[in-house]
Amino acid sequence: MKNCIFFVFLFVNINLYSQSNNSIELDLAQCLEIALENNLQLKRSEINKKIQKIGYDQSILSQIPSLNIFSNYGTNWGRSIDPTTNQFIGSEYSSSGIGLSSGVTLFSGFSVRNTIKQSKVLLEKSVFDLDNTRNNVMLSVVSSYLSVLLTMDRLENAKFQLLSTQEQLSRINKLVEAGSLPITNRLNFEAQLAGDELSLIQQENAYRLSILQLKQIMLLETDKEIIISKPLVEVSPSIVIQSNTNDIYNRAIDILPELKSAIKNVESSKYDLRIARSGRFPTVNVSSNFNTNYSSYANRPRKFYEGTTMQEMTVGYLTSNHEETVSVLRPVLNEIGEDNDFTLGEQWKDYLSKSLSFSISFPIFNRYQTSSNIKRSKLNKQLADINVLEAKNQIRQTIETSFNDAIAASKSYSASLKQVQALEESFRIIKSQYNLGAINFTEYQVSNNNLVKAKNDLLSSKYDYIFKLKVLDFYQGKTLTF
Repeated sequence: MKNCIFFVFLFVNINLYSQSNNSIELDLAQCLEIALENNLQLKRSEINKKIQKIGYDQSILSQIPSLNIFSNYGTNWGRSIDPTTNQFIGSEYSSSGIGLSSGVTLFSGFSVRNTIKQSKVLLEKSVFDLDNTRNNVMLSVVSSYLSVLLTMDRLENAKFQLLSTQEQLSRINKLVEAGSLPITNRLNFEAQLAGDELSLIQQENAYRLSILQLKQIMLLETDKEIIISKPLVEVSPSIVIQSNTNDIYNRAIDILPELKSAIKNVESSKYDLRIARSGRFPTVNVSSNFNTNYSSYANRPRKFYEGTTMQEMTVGYLTSNHEETVSVLRPVLNEIGEDNDFTLGEQWKDYLSKSLSFSISFPIFNRYQTSSNIKRSKLNKQLADINVLEAKNQIRQTIETSFNDAIAASKSYSASLKQVQALEESFRIIKSQYNLGAINFTEYQVSNNNLVKAKNDLLSSKYDYIFKLKVLDFYQGKTLTF
């Protein structure tokens, strides 16, 4: 039996020693920092915030004119239209063009302005959604952290119980060997020791499981060993009774991001309704264009003339005498030269065209699309209003439930303290009576088991009470620390 005890302690100590050599020690603040850094849902919320920021910036830039530049190049065969002269030609030529266009909406029923305001509201909402995600992660870490502390204390109790049973068994062995007690007493304690060893192994497994759950929340590798530093936590069973649910609620609705997010959603729905109504107003646009072209056909050799000269030209013969001709004078252009170099720059300059236009469109009938959008926006606003009321009711109900749970946990913790104190005194008396042979082992074992159960219940009520207090602190905007 001594060898069995030795191997149990060796197993536990080797595990703890290997953890200390290959692990890092973390407190609550460090656990929160790691979880907030690694949480995927939080990263998703951060990306959504960036997306909303891009949408807000783009809505602001939609107020300024657009600017586009374009160009083209091509070769034509057969009969076609010269883009520089708009005349039909039958020869092969190459052409190109370049242009610049710009446009802006002057009025569209204030839809642009309302879109900017809506984008700003959605950006603010994404910030509150990010804060809400961060708060949920922090609450999960605190809950898991307290579970680790609970299993640590239960593990310490199991070790203490095993050592106490071992000491008692050692004493019983001496009395049995001296003939003062029957051998059944030693057998009973050996059975008790085996049960304590099993309890120690179970608590060790529970501790490892709580560590694993905490690492999963923090998204740490499973092979990364961590040790949780145990803070000094002192609680009073009467702390929460001095609080008030109405005060906590009034404080919570001013700071909780989930409610602010719901309110921002209502604001967004208002702007969405205004945007839908803008479909009933006319739209005014202004646009401008600059275009020019180049054609290889326009660059063909050409002759240039200046002034005219009267020249005689034969137009026929006399009917009476075919040897005599009839002539007339007609003007003829004087050729002064030839040019075959109509350059690209010259053509772009000569063929440049500019335009500035205004347009206005009045909605007459669009198959009730605008009316449907307005009705849909009104219903979405009603849903957003309901979501705000639902969020407020949910917060109030959660606070009232948490407050009642904290009061119950306070009373449970207070009762567990008294129970443990009474059972410790009772076990001390029964233990001394058993050592004197005044009572049997069954009474001793019942008293010992009751004390062990009461201590575990005390630990459960203690950490449950602490968590309930932390939840109330959270709704009051207090820091989640010990």
